[in-house]
Amino acid sequence: MKTLVVNKDHELSIQEIPIPSFNECQALVKTLSCGVCNGTDMKIIHGAFKNFDTYPAALGHEGVGKVVETGSKVRSLHKGDIVLLPFVEGKSGDIYSGWGAYSEYAVVGDAEAYIANGMGPGTPSFSEGYLAQTVIKPSDKVDPVEASMIITFREVLSAMRRFGFRPNENVLVFGAGPVGLCFTKFSKLLGLKTVITADIDDAKVQFAGQMGADYAFNSKTCDINAEVKKLFPDGIDYVVDAVGINQLINQAMELVKYNGKICCYGISPKLGMDLDWSRAPYNWSLDFIQWPSKKEEGDAHAQIMAWINLGVLNPKDFISDVFDFDHIIDAFKLVEERKSSTRKIVIRY
Repeated sequence: MKTLVVNKDHELSIQEIPIPSFNECQALVKTLSCGVCNGTDMKIIHGAFKNFDTYPAALGHEGVGKVVETGSKVRSLHKGDIVLLPFVEGKSGDIYSGWGAYSEYAVVGDAEAYIANGMGPGTPSFSEGYLAQTVIKPSDKVDPVEASMIITFREVLSAMRRFGFRPNENVLVFGAGPVGLCFTKFSKLLGLKTVITADIDDAKVQFAGQMGADYAFNSKTCDINAEVKKLFPDGIDYVVDAVGINQLINQAMELVKYNGKICCYGISPKLGMDLDWSRAPYNWSLDFIQWPSKKEEGDAHAQIMAWINLGVLNPKDFISDVFDFDHIIDAFKLVEERKSSTRKIVIRY
């Protein structure tokens, strides 16, 4: 089968590897789509992903696929099921796994089968990822291309739950890319009182307003600190770094309220910082979520699908481009161009 590979020199290529094998508690999946992650994928490509140094690597972790074969002990998966998060595990020849969902085939694990056969969480054969490899129901109002967006949705919602977002509080989100837009949209759906979103691109700022931001600012052309202080002289409850730029943490110090929280989502390419809390309140907290819990991600699935099925969350709003797999390298070139019109890019098989 074909798969997308990046080497240690940051070069992308489509290569042939064997279709992955699967055990009695797993299923083989034909890939239908995979979302491009502007964070993880791009950091791996540029050698800037924390603790990842196994190259060449097969990329992709936002996959959607159709079950085509099942292991003998599989209980909750059936041929034809549409599933999230298929991966290519382990090493194929000299190519390591960077989750490998930009492949024509991949594998999912049936958590129920593992648990029933005494190989559940805590055992060597069980991956936490199996807890998030969810089936999309035929009644769910989403197609396989749109479904790749659900993975980002679930990651962000589970992070917001971990950060402790509460209704009637106020949030400032730095960044209006796919992740920042999710924070913006979900904050309104979860009942936060005031949502402010900031970006350095006018088109993205405008789109943040369309996604529900009460205030959207271009922080390159205005004094964002002054604008936020006009609205909240005593500071704001949550300041979110949805970009992965460490300098935003110091900027947030001046904006967070007493006992407020600075929330950092994702892994910055720079793994260190100089903190200056001279302008911060006496009490505040700094919370990092660099790696979503797959169990918590799976637990967020029901809420995300309820929003989609009720029509208050539309995955299409977050997707700007769809590329066929044969043009996947062109898709990554588009990411590198950083056009203001580009949001989530999805690869279609």
